[in-house]
Amino acid sequence: MQQDSQNPQTHAVPRHVAFIMDGNGRWAKARGLPRVEGHRRGSNAARDTVKAAHKRGIRYVTFFAFSAENWSRPEAEVKELMNMMRHYLKHDVEELQKYKARLHVIGDRTRLPQDIVAEIEKWEEATKENDKIDVIMALSYGGRQELVRAVHNIAKAARQESISLEEIDEELISNHLMTKDIPDPDLLIRTSGEQRISNFLLWQIAYTEFYFTETAWPDFTEKELDKALESYARRDRRYGGLPDTQPRQASGG
Repeated sequence: MQQDSQNPQTHAVPRHVAFIMDGNGRWAKARGLPRVEGHRRGSNAARDTVKAAHKRGIRYVTFFAFSAENWSRPEAEVKELMNMMRHYLKHDVEELQKYKARLHVIGDRTRLPQDIVAEIEKWEEATKENDKIDVIMALSYGGRQELVRAVHNIAKAARQESISLEEIDEELISNHLMTKDIPDPDLLIRTSGEQRISNFLLWQIAYTEFYFTETAWPDFTEKELDKALESYARRDRRYGGLPDTQPRQASGG
């Protein structure tokens, strides 16, 4: 990124960037290709984005890989998406080991095929000591579903009197989310021109900066990432108050 002498925040790098990887199907359709080819290219873009983020000093990246609502897609497409997830877990995650990447998967694993769950658990264990960049995959994930799960667990604890009503605050709720050990995103990037959240990290993005681009996810490159980072660096994050005030952040490894 270029230096801006008028803005001392130009080189501010977000600690955590989240991605809504949109436009795979439309990218493929525009080229007369099957939708699955768009998803394949999108998987490559995710792998390359991790490498680019690592190079730029970004500590956490979260990818919205498969939503809770995506289960309603045609069976053949869901099957192919699961096959691509198998390929990603068996090949791309291993390649990311050279970057000391630590893998986390958030979402409802009960709906995933057992072999994929086993592969997830294997790589989470294998990468748990890595400490250069954390890669979070949101798989079978929905923000509302996550909040319902958290409320259920808190209510259960209150009923068992292991917590009191007075103890229920923002920190307690955050600690019952799937992202409890991960800081909230500083920047959320959504590709392909759509400008909505789509049930993604609803609690965690309360103070997140948004960046929307017309670029479809399969065409998202290092250059596109730098455009988003340049936009982020120029922003004055006030968190509803005065400059330089910071909201509570979850503790991160």
